[in-house]
Amino acid sequence: MDAFGIQHYQAFLLASIVLNLTPGLDTFYILTRSGREGHVVGMGAALGINAGCIVHTLAAVLGISAILMTSALAFSVLKYLGAAYLVWIGCRMLLSRATTRQPTRTRGNGVGAAFRQGMLTNVLNPKVALFFLAFLPQFVSMHAPHPQLGLLLLGLSFIATGLTWSTVLALMGGRIHRLLTARPQLGQWMDRVCGAVLLAFGVKLALQQRS
Repeated sequence: MDAFGIQHYQAFLLASIVLNLTPGLDTFYILTRSGREGHVVGMGAALGINAGCIVHTLAAVLGISAILMTSALAFSVLKYLGAAYLVWIGCRMLLSRATTRQPTRTRGNGVGAAFRQGMLTNVLNPKVALFFLAFLPQFVSMHAPHPQLGLLLLGLSFIATGLTWSTVLALMGGRIHRLLTARPQLGQWMDRVCGAVLLAFGVKLALQQRS
């Protein structure tokens, strides 16, 4: 990996695993979708989130993410778009009618929606973009012949560890789904709680400052 300038790859993998295991919006979203609609839909959410990470990796490699670091306007626009999207999803869950709160049988019908929502919640979070921009270069020498390829390989490695953990979360959510299918009233409370949490994530994102 000398041509790519990658340094301390084992330390990078360890840090990636720890960061992916840290609970956050992505963890909560995957558990929510798989808990309400089954592990297949949860996998759609997981794939969408990791597709968003691919976008951030490419942005970091191409230097696009640097715009968010230098432009307060670009950061604010992306931040408020992401916050508005999270608030919209949260409000939909809070205001959904009781008749629509019954757990969905896992037939893959919600996979596309879960993928799109997961990807958008990730792509529209400027903090994730700045994370990739700040984290990946720490393990790549910019004096190497092809440092961009090094950044790309590190990004894909981070995504691989994230997708592994996301799969575990989707399967865990599938167990929750079976419980909610047997007890629909729990599903109603889960919708309310999840809607409130997503709403809180949206407000938190809107109040975040560029650092």
